[in-house]
Amino acid sequence: MASSTVLNEYICGMQVAIAYLYETDFALTDEQIYTDWLSACARGYGAKSLHLDIAFMNDDALFALNIKYLKHDTLTDIITFDDSVGNDIRANIAISIDRVLANAKAFSQAFETELLRVMSHGLLHCMQFDDKTEADKKKMRAAEEACIKLFHVEHKMINHVS
Repeated sequence: MASSTVLNEYICGMQVAIAYLYETDFALTDEQIYTDWLSACARGYGAKSLHLDIAFMNDDALFALNIKYLKHDTLTDIITFDDSVGNDIRANIAISIDRVLANAKAFSQAFETELLRVMSHGLLHCMQFDDKTEADKKKMRAAEEACIKLFHVEHKMINHVS
């Protein structure tokens, strides 16, 4: 089941183009909320433009990408193919909904919170965040938390306006 939606617009003066691709039964209920949120996160870290293709898939599909492109024989929740140049952010991000569900359960988190963490994680890799060392992981986690907090602030604002 593959379908996609592309949102291409200017948000607060920044060109934003995000394609959401669904290769599972999962689908975001309101893509605009996620587009606004991702663009706000990107702006907060200095992005001048944001072009993302975000594919939601199952474990098997992401595992195949992990083997083919990264030569990693493991399951993962996300792979980010970063083609950014400076502050012009461009990336293909592949997310395993199966892993997000499993991680949410393992870490006693709501599915939405874990999904936000994974989505922000992919974006943050494009914004020069890394997670190779313990110090880098700590910085990445703090930035993820800031993005998650921003989502909840933005979402509440949207709910009050409607």
